[in-house]
Amino acid sequence: MTRAALPQPLRPRALAPGDLVVIASLSGPLDIGQVPELERSVAVLERMGFRVRRAPLLEAGRHHWWSAAPAAEIAEEFNALLRDPEVRAIIAHDGGQTVLGYLDLIDVEAITADPKPILGYSDISLLHLVLYARTGLVGFHADLATPGLGGAWQAAPAARRAELERLYATLLTGAEAIGALPASPSWECWRAGRTEGRMIGGVLNRIVRAQATRFALPLEWFDGVVLFWEEMGGQASWVWSDLQVLRHCGVLDRISGMVVGVPREIGGLGTSDTTPTLPEIVLDVLGDRDIPVLGNVEFGHAGPNLPMPVGIHAGLDAQQRTLSLLEPAVRPLMVTGHGD
Repeated sequence: MTRAALPQPLRPRALAPGDLVVIASLSGPLDIGQVPELERSVAVLERMGFRVRRAPLLEAGRHHWWSAAPAAEIAEEFNALLRDPEVRAIIAHDGGQTVLGYLDLIDVEAITADPKPILGYSDISLLHLVLYARTGLVGFHADLATPGLGGAWQAAPAARRAELERLYATLLTGAEAIGALPASPSWECWRAGRTEGRMIGGVLNRIVRAQATRFALPLEWFDGVVLFWEEMGGQASWVWSDLQVLRHCGVLDRISGMVVGVPREIGGLGTSDTTPTLPEIVLDVLGDRDIPVLGNVEFGHAGPNLPMPVGIHAGLDAQQRTLSLLEPAVRPLMVTGHGD
């Protein structure tokens, strides 16, 4: 059997001051009540030095079932943004339940011709995983515009908000590695150890769903990976079951480390003496796999988010509670190649 070659990371071009960032409805609709948060997210991006435009489907009250529009319409708008040379980055307005409907409609040739940062989490995890599998694109598992930049960021202390603005701006514009992400006292060592490897991950249930499609990452691509995941909603037993799926398909036998986000709204999680905590669930499924596990890290639905770039080499020291990005997520403006 032919071994799947690990792709070179397809880094987007670094953004420059004044570059255009488009906020788009890549999944769920914009509710009327979310408009103030959306406006605040525009202000955040403008403070970072970017021009901001809203994509046409990002219209308050527009919806189709649970989506901003039928999946084919969202794909059409997404592809237009990917092909537009003026658009230098795309940030999802919110998550939702729609990306599975257009994974096969994305213009991957436009991505390889002009890779751009795509930012978001939740349902957008599917885009990051599948586009990495198909092109090597470095995806930015980072805050969404409306509930993130315009919501969770605004509730954070001013110092933390300023720290996040600097971090995101540096990540998108700088050609140097970020190094250590800003830690907090919430980080927990669930299993000690140190490792380095490419980061792959997202919402746990979306990782499982991506691996069930024809665009799944080859199993070999998980060799030495630092797997990061978070979950929102559902039940503790569902988290255990999804981790068991990753065990059965061999992913957990190949990774070198794990980073777990802050859980949110998960039923039956550490609510009594008879229900497990998240560390207990993780260690139960891992068994005797002796890999470092860092838990309760701020990314995903618990927000505000630390950015977790898919496909970028990272260093993890669970005992010291450090997570470092060891290479840049974007390429310098003067470099003409798409890889390294």
